[in-house]
Amino acid sequence: MMKGQRGSRRRLWKKASEGLLHSLYYAYRDRRQRRRQFRSLWIARINAGARLYGLNYSQFMFGLQRANVDARPQSVG
Repeated sequence: MMKGQRGSRRRLWKKASEGLLHSLYYAYRDRRQRRRQFRSLWIARINAGARLYGLNYSQFMFGLQRANVDARPQSVG
């Protein structure tokens, strides 16, 4: 039925299909949560680095924007 599951989720058809649907839902939800968590981590790290120079995150990003520097995670990473 379902590999990687335990007990009735592995052996019984109805429980296995419910488990599959739940796992697909969790995977979809958690992909978005992972992006959210990485964005907050990204902001925290930039903020910590900017504070070494007497700026906060919003001032730093505003300065980058005025200097036409693309500082999105997609472009930097």
